[in-house]
Amino acid sequence: MAIYTKKYQQKKKYVEQGLLTSSGYLVNEYAIVLQPHEELSNAIMEEKKMYAETYQCPEALYVKPRITLVHFKQHELMETHIVRLVKNITATLLDFKVELKNFGSFPSHTIYINVVSKVQIMDIVKELKASQKLMKLDDENKPHFLTEPNISIARKLLPWQYEKSWLEYEHKHFHGRFIADHVLLLKRRENTKMWKTANRFDFEHIKTDVKQGALFAAPANYKKK
Repeated sequence: MAIYTKKYQQKKKYVEQGLLTSSGYLVNEYAIVLQPHEELSNAIMEEKKMYAETYQCPEALYVKPRITLVHFKQHELMETHIVRLVKNITATLLDFKVELKNFGSFPSHTIYINVVSKVQIMDIVKELKASQKLMKLDDENKPHFLTEPNISIARKLLPWQYEKSWLEYEHKHFHGRFIADHVLLLKRRENTKMWKTANRFDFEHIKTDVKQGALFAAPANYKKK
């Protein structure tokens, strides 16, 4: 009985922490992201380091430079289905250029790098959103989809950090570009800081636009009686 109680208490603890649901299934946080090439990522990290030091914000260093298309919680046993979904979407995508220019903000908590080229990014988000039920853990944990493409410099800022830094970043310049040719599926246990790559999906450029009439076309050697 004592063993059962100990196991029950341990399970209850994990449920309260969000690591398990009441059914006992393991839960992860997931993110599907576009990530700049290494040289551009390093340049953005230098900007984040400068921000962290200037405005006493070490949290700015925790998140690597990326454009998060969707962020959600889900049972780990659903991961294979999510992988299949993302693979189906990326199979048809073509590479495209992502242009970054200067800075923007979400008052009064976030400073970010503007993403100028938005259309193809939001097209991917639209494709993912069509299968959002697959990313919904429960009514309290729904997926969060990208609405404004950006790369975060610092988030969850205190009022003084935002107000003081935005006076600088509103007029500061930054420019970069990269070719998006894949997305990453990241995951981590809740209440941890380190993301790991669960899968990479290259854009495969597979054409699916088969003409409807061709589906019902007769063979070339067919003769109508």
